[in-house]
Amino acid sequence: MQMRRNRKWMGLAAVLAVLAMLAGACGSDEEAVDDGLFRIAVVAPSASNDLAFTQSIVDAVHVLDGVDVIDITDGTFIVADAAAAVRGYAEDGYDLVIAHGSQYGGSLQEIAKDFPDTAFAWGTSSDTFGLDNVSAYTAASDQGGYVMGAMAAVMTSSGVVGVIGPIAVGDAKLYVDGFVNGAAAQDPSVTVNVNYIESFSDVALAAEAAEAHIANGADILTGTAQMVVGATGVAAENGAKWFGTQSNQTALGEDMVVASQVYKWEKALQGIVNGVKNGDLGGSAHSINLENGGIVIEFNDGVDAGDARAIGEGLIADIKARMVDTGA
Repeated sequence: MQMRRNRKWMGLAAVLAVLAMLAGACGSDEEAVDDGLFRIAVVAPSASNDLAFTQSIVDAVHVLDGVDVIDITDGTFIVADAAAAVRGYAEDGYDLVIAHGSQYGGSLQEIAKDFPDTAFAWGTSSDTFGLDNVSAYTAASDQGGYVMGAMAAVMTSSGVVGVIGPIAVGDAKLYVDGFVNGAAAQDPSVTVNVNYIESFSDVALAAEAAEAHIANGADILTGTAQMVVGATGVAAENGAKWFGTQSNQTALGEDMVVASQVYKWEKALQGIVNGVKNGDLGGSAHSINLENGGIVIEFNDGVDAGDARAIGEGLIADIKARMVDTGA
């Protein structure tokens, strides 16, 4: 059975551990955790239930086979806080420490060098820094973006679609590029306006960007990262439709969210876990996509997408068959 804890709640456990060390002067820190349990720690920038980036990794680690203990430190948008949490987990002897955020790369590169016998993973990226104990993972989010961009082009009545992006890196940029390309391929006459707000977490800025898109005539919106709750609120207030990504976002508006691209990170993480158990600490990059089942498009039956859904389902099949170039 998996045990899940949140690092923020572990103060008493830490005190008890110190007392145990003082009472039994024999035993090293490493021996204290050498009980045969496989431990994973996740450090992520936003809330575990954000219906976006962090929830996607939290959901994934809880369906992995062969994992006994799962600890989550969420809400570490400040990179220094995340780095401290990653280092702390490594010092505590966790088998796999996951730094879930593109912004954590520089810190992880330095920390991983200090713990060559600990396995680390991070994303979204394909860069392992040439280190044998670092795995990288990324999502071909342009694929789902392409599908939903084509659907949006069919569904828009105004001929204008708005995209709210965070920072143009990683899976966020791939998604936006794929969405724009899918819409253009389906109907070149549709205008897709893109606004990167230069933040993953600023809900107010996301709302302002969404309001600007609505003012410019957009009747369909999309966006990526944890800040999208600001944008979805604006969409709901103005009767606009929404396409989600990273997690299923139907809960944000059952009559608004047409479809969501959902990350199944477990398709990449299970191989990493199996490798660590067999002595392979990393050194490879992993990708999830429509073909390997790491990305799925989940449609909301509460929204009548008309012909757009059939078009989307056809594109999913074509992308899986490698018949479509998303251009991202």
